[in-house]
Amino acid sequence: MFQKVLIANRGEIAVRVIAACKDLGIRTVAVYSEADRYSLHVRYADEALCIGPARSTLSYLNIPAVISAAEITNADAIHPGYGFLSENADFAEVCRASEIKFIGPTPEVIRMMGLKQLARAKMKEHGVPILPGSEGVLKTAEEAQETAARIGYPVMLKASAGGGGRGMRVVRSPEELPSLFAQAQQEAANAFSNGDLYCEKFIERPRHIEFQVLADEHGNVEVLGERECSIQRRHQKLIEESPSPALTPERRQRMCQALKEAFAAIGYTNAGTVEFLMDETGELYFIEVNARIQVEHPVTEMVTGVDLVKAQLRVAQGERLDSILGGPVEMRGHAIECRINAEHPSTFVPSPGKIQALCLPGSIGIRVDTAVYAGGVIPPYYDSLVAKLIAHGKDREEAIRRMQRALEMFVVDGIHTSIPLHQKILADREFQAGEIDTHFIQRFLERSLTAKS
Repeated sequence: MFQKVLIANRGEIAVRVIAACKDLGIRTVAVYSEADRYSLHVRYADEALCIGPARSTLSYLNIPAVISAAEITNADAIHPGYGFLSENADFAEVCRASEIKFIGPTPEVIRMMGLKQLARAKMKEHGVPILPGSEGVLKTAEEAQETAARIGYPVMLKASAGGGGRGMRVVRSPEELPSLFAQAQQEAANAFSNGDLYCEKFIERPRHIEFQVLADEHGNVEVLGERECSIQRRHQKLIEESPSPALTPERRQRMCQALKEAFAAIGYTNAGTVEFLMDETGELYFIEVNARIQVEHPVTEMVTGVDLVKAQLRVAQGERLDSILGGPVEMRGHAIECRINAEHPSTFVPSPGKIQALCLPGSIGIRVDTAVYAGGVIPPYYDSLVAKLIAHGKDREEAIRRMQRALEMFVVDGIHTSIPLHQKILADREFQAGEIDTHFIQRFLERSLTAKS
């Protein structure tokens, strides 16, 4: 059993990990930047160390500082949360060399999954469907044109080491490919220090579906259903739900079985998420693996009853899945999550600042994951997440009604938040009918502008 875990993160996910550790009787260490000196994760942890100034490269991304904090406090393990160092294979390797348990996959698997083209090949090898595309990395625009001619336009150029929408371009004709290839390559090199690109068929109106995987260190794998993450703005998710209103039980069962076999074969351990695009016929195509816990993990927890963060800790301690899960996992009801961000709901301009007043919603079927408090500050240096608001109901309709009620009761004064935007989305006819895809927000905003004029 771990005696002490260091959380190499901040905000709501740091608070979430601390809560899981407390449930297991594990002491915790918080690390923080100078900007987060008065944050809740610092207050809640048993110990806390400042590891640098506000800039994340000098604090939360500073591997020597994080490792030093773990060694000074005699931490047995490090939980990286999401973002920052969570998918950094070098960091996981340093943890192993320092005899500190990294709560996540092995460095080798993180590295493999981080290279999108290699991950595609591995998934294909084990029967997971992938989009038609290039067989390897494309070094030149001429190679990309040959691939595009073979699979047919439109195509998507994607950064092999990428994520978050960077290094991506949609190409609709041979004439525009050379310039878009150069743009994507440069953006990928700037963002990831790796300009490698690959190419795949572009689906015009896809849904974004992801599956939650949990694997122990004894070769056992469980897939805990899927999440619908189609409502996005600039490739950043706004609303997630589970289960997807578009996925049939037959397709769910087939995909879960394929993923169990693939993840067992590659030696995956701990939590991970497999992202897919779904075309208009309902076919699923692999995009990538996120080798960490996801922001939206609470919707899976609400419908399965599985504490995923506690499960991560128990897996890292060497426990078996059958002991952790206690038997077959069933999905019950429906859950929806809204990411409440500190930004203007119409212009999307960031709105950092001091929270003057705060009233969190409650009552049956509602959960709030947050690290904010009245008098606290949303700093301008990190992501703008204020809270994750999750609603659970016996079906999708009840979950929507409970979310609408919770959004009305959620009060944040002093900064702008995305709450009004979420309220409008949940009242939208297309959303309520489940007629959503990754272009939903674009259509929704166009409808809103038309209604105003």
